[in-house]
Amino acid sequence: MRNFKALYIPIGVPTFHQESINEQFNLSVELINKIAEDIECPLNPLLTISDLLKFIEGKQCDLIILQNNAFANSEYTAEILRRMDADVVLWTLQEPVIDGGRLRLNSLTGAYSAGNLMHHLGKENFEYIWGSPADEEVHQKLKAVVMASRLKKELRSTTLASIGHTPEGFGFGRGIDAEISRYFGMKHIAVEARELIGSAKKLSNEDCIEYLQEAEDKMVNMEGTPQKNINDFVRLYKAYSDFIKENNIAAISSRCWPDFFVDFGTPACAVLGLLNDNGVAASCEADAYGAISMLIAMKLSSESVFFGDPVSLDKNENTVTFWHCGTAACSLAHPKKGAQVGVHPNRKIGPTMEFGCKPSKEATVFRIGRKPDGSIRFFIATGEILDKEQQFLGTSLVFRSQTSSIDLVSQSVKDGWEPHFIIAYKNIKDELLVLGKFLNVEICEY
Repeated sequence: MRNFKALYIPIGVPTFHQESINEQFNLSVELINKIAEDIECPLNPLLTISDLLKFIEGKQCDLIILQNNAFANSEYTAEILRRMDADVVLWTLQEPVIDGGRLRLNSLTGAYSAGNLMHHLGKENFEYIWGSPADEEVHQKLKAVVMASRLKKELRSTTLASIGHTPEGFGFGRGIDAEISRYFGMKHIAVEARELIGSAKKLSNEDCIEYLQEAEDKMVNMEGTPQKNINDFVRLYKAYSDFIKENNIAAISSRCWPDFFVDFGTPACAVLGLLNDNGVAASCEADAYGAISMLIAMKLSSESVFFGDPVSLDKNENTVTFWHCGTAACSLAHPKKGAQVGVHPNRKIGPTMEFGCKPSKEATVFRIGRKPDGSIRFFIATGEILDKEQQFLGTSLVFRSQTSSIDLVSQSVKDGWEPHFIIAYKNIKDELLVLGKFLNVEICEY
């Protein structure tokens, strides 16, 4: 698959104010070059159909940054869409001067012409930006658009692996190959949990020395775990890591209970925590859509994310506590205590991760939900992660919502959302909104 590519296409007609056109063009190119290196720009504004066709002839791209550098009728947009099938962000420039004199650009009228045509052509899932290239809001929005379009492209070359089936009663996370391919373009493979268990059992202690060293470097108080469980955990970590490398996997949804407790004697929790720490999205309870949610949030935030259930609500603090048995990435542990190791709160077998998570002034709760008809929707809520002690055995964090926490919980329960959510340590709302639009999925903000 070719690398991501974007085209900046500044269209207009030459009858408007040439000095203003050139000034806005130069500022726009300067901004675009700050955002990414893989955006191709023309040498000059494209002020005739002939100039436009010369620039786009034979080109293919993933994102079109279509700017009305000045007014252009809909034929400009029609020529572009006849030749290229790509995500589109339509950028209207702010009129640079209002002094009772000449209209310098008339960019906004051109945007209406382009938007009207795209709707008539069934291309209504375009993004829109209004403002000067000197505006910081424009910078951030355009950056979010490029990130989202690049991620959409990247997903098409990634593989999700489901290791084992969802437990009984947890079918909400079950991945369906055709749907995952349809909405995300991802390859989905499946393997039985017993195959990874079998691979782990064949490994010797000598095979796993570097994996043990990594675990000891990142995890605190692992020496309190029985040696057999440490050995089994490290073998399982290597087996998972080898499987991921051999199959070029970006995300896994792994079965955990009861198989790894009953058939293997050691949980998969800490294995998933280390994988998450190393940039591999790894959900438990075989939640495929949870794993894809993790992958997207990790890519957009550039760090590990938390996977867990909403388990507690505090109306006075306006918070929701998210928790899970012990699969959080070590890097998410509160620095005061580090990535402590414990035992599973129900099964009493370790090692599992056992800590409260570090705080963050910015956070985003995200989930890819599957609706009854098989279509996909995005859950998005923003807020912060408070500096709180571990709330329950396992791993936990306390999220304060920008909106009412009781409303967030009440409405999302009534709306039928799955019980697993992802919390990113960054505000990635803008990127998710754009990605959702480009993927043609329903957006649900809370």
